Amino acid sequence: MAGRGVAAGGTLVLDGEGLSKLAQGDSRVRAFLDVARERRAHVVVSAITLTEVLRGKPRDAAVHRALSRVRTLPVSPELGRAAGELLGATGLSGHRCAIDSVVAATALSSARPVVVLTSDPDDMSRLLDEPDTPKSQRVAVVHV
Repeated sequence: MAGRGVAAGGTLVLDGEGLSKLAQGDSRVRAFLDVARERRAHVVVSAITLTEVLRGKPRDAAVHRALSRVRTLPVSPELGRAAGELLGATGLSGHRCAIDSVVAATALSSARPVVVLTSDPDDMSRLLDEPDTPKSQRVAVVHV
């Protein structure tokens, strides 16, 4: 696996594409999930991610199977505020960025080390920028 792995006690966060690829059986995403499980890391999605991937259609069955393997975290008022502040700090806007900011806020509030699997590493990296945090402790962003 390329990049930084998930150490014991850490968190693997899946964005909409990460969850979709897990549902499709993508071998790379499954490998990240397997490593996270081996290291007893949390594997999570934000509840807002469900908005991106579920459509009330038969194809949702695979997503529901994938969701049974991860923990869905709620979006609290505090997390919503943090996500809005991330948007303000980065100057990003729009629906897609709003969802990404909630995923980023979820990652930033998760047990470290954190790896985020995302289809949008550029915006996610901007949202997760932690210049005052040592590089080894920052959230790792992995393109899937």
